[in-house]
Amino acid sequence: MFTGIVEELGIVRAAEGHRLTVGCRTVLGDTVVGSSISVNGVCLTVVGRTDASIDFDITDETIARSGLGRIAAGDRVNLERPVSLAARLGGHLVQGHVDGVGLVTSVEPDGADGLILRIELPPVLRHYVVEKGSVAVDGVSLTVAAVHGDGVSIAVIPHTRTVTTLGSVRVGDRVNVETDLMAKYVERLMERADR
Repeated sequence: MFTGIVEELGIVRAAEGHRLTVGCRTVLGDTVVGSSISVNGVCLTVVGRTDASIDFDITDETIARSGLGRIAAGDRVNLERPVSLAARLGGHLVQGHVDGVGLVTSVEPDGADGLILRIELPPVLRHYVVEKGSVAVDGVSLTVAAVHGDGVSIAVIPHTRTVTTLGSVRVGDRVNVETDLMAKYVERLMERADR
């Protein structure tokens, strides 16, 4: 389980086939083989490590459901270690199980060094988002500023713009989206109640 509060921007050292190597420092601290790390919002298992990088294996399922199949050496990625039970929950509950890939359709400055991002969501995800609700975009915990027929608008504060990959997104970029965990459970419970 993660919070969506990015700890570090890692640099992809290699992305070959089903193996991903990410250069990093902060998340190496207490990471061992078998640990989970959120990489652009995708929960991955550490399969190797050095003093300066971490290796992950990526399955076909992960490639199909996320944007990790499109990253290349030199790309920056958002990294977060799992939350501990003793830590404050600064963002929201994020599983690292990407629900789908959204399309950035607008990137506008907000007049205060932040950004307003408009993201088109796959139709199957649109009913899981509500205004002022939570959503994770590339692993970053964000609040939905507005809901549109085809997706959402997100306000990105200057700090988040600086310390995550969201500061460099462009129109046409694809981003990993994880909708609110509770919305999915409520929907499932309602389906059962209707039986």
